[in-house]
Amino acid sequence: MDDHALLDARALSKLKWRCRRGLLENDLFIERFFASHEAGITVRQARALNALMDLSDNDLLDLLLRRTEPQGPLASEEVVELLGLLRTPQPH
Repeated sequence: MDDHALLDARALSKLKWRCRRGLLENDLFIERFFASHEAGITVRQARALNALMDLSDNDLLDLLLRRTEPQGPLASEEVVELLGLLRTPQPH
C-alpha cells in the first residue's frame, strides 16, 4: 500500500482505539492530533503512530513534552515527522 494513501474508515477507527492511553496528558495530545488531522491521516502516519503506541505512557509523554527524543529504531523519519505534528499546538 502507498505510504501516502489515506486510511480508510475501518483502519482509522482501529487506530483511534489503539491510541487510547492511560495518562490523560497523552490522551490530550492524541485527541488534539485527531481533531486536526483525522481526515488526512496517511498509512505512513498511522505506522508511526502505532510505533509510538508501543511505548509506555511515561515514555510517550516524555517524547510529547520534548523531555526526550526518539532513539534507535524509533528515531525513523516518519516517527520524527509525526511527533512534530503531535507536539504542535493546533488552532481552535
